[in-house]
Amino acid sequence: MMKKLGLAAVAILILIAAGLFWLRGNLDGLAKDAIATQGSAMTLAKVSVGAVEIRGSDGTGIIRDLSIGNPAGFNTAHALKVGEIEVGIDIASVTRDVVVIRKIAIKAPDVIYEKGEVMTNFDAIQKNIAAYLGPTEQKSTDGGKKLIVEELTVRDGKAHASAAFMQGKSVAVPLPDITLRNLGKAKGGMPPGELGQEIAQALKQKLSSSISFDSLAKSAGDTLDKTGSAIKGLFGK
Repeated sequence: MMKKLGLAAVAILILIAAGLFWLRGNLDGLAKDAIATQGSAMTLAKVSVGAVEIRGSDGTGIIRDLSIGNPAGFNTAHALKVGEIEVGIDIASVTRDVVVIRKIAIKAPDVIYEKGEVMTNFDAIQKNIAAYLGPTEQKSTDGGKKLIVEELTVRDGKAHASAAFMQGKSVAVPLPDITLRNLGKAKGGMPPGELGQEIAQALKQKLSSSISFDSLAKSAGDTLDKTGSAIKGLFGK
């Protein structure tokens, strides 16, 4: 499950990166429809945004009420909801080969990790994003814009886990606060796909030092066993 929750943040980062590239050269003209349309195309899930506020003078902005639904075949209400995302970029960098994102502050994310019959909802989202980006995006180090993220924070989040047999019901699991710094900086910037992989690994290390997922699986299994169900194995491969 560590890896799967890490992929949630990867999906967020790539989605935000898509939005940032959409607004390059036209900060004041960013519409919330851009993120919703691009995000839906990337994830093959319904993506909606409540509001987007961009301050072109200093490169800061806020994305409110971001919601990423589930791809077809999953029962829970959504994969991810975020009340507020603060984004700050170095305006001078948007015309350069390396775009510097000063901060991405993700506040109060609500994650539902669902294990379906074949894969998890975040497996499906990640697979869809990878297919959308294609092999060129994943492998290229020369063409296109690169990113550096100076600070990525996740605060006040909550998470639930579910499985196909639970018919949309879920069990609460901890989601610790996370701070990552200088992502992509050592390599002079990374394509979004490569940067996403680095973030996934860093998040895995952070989560593994904070949570015993084996204990969580046993605890969740014991709780559901008392009501005649079983969740053992939910946090498996």
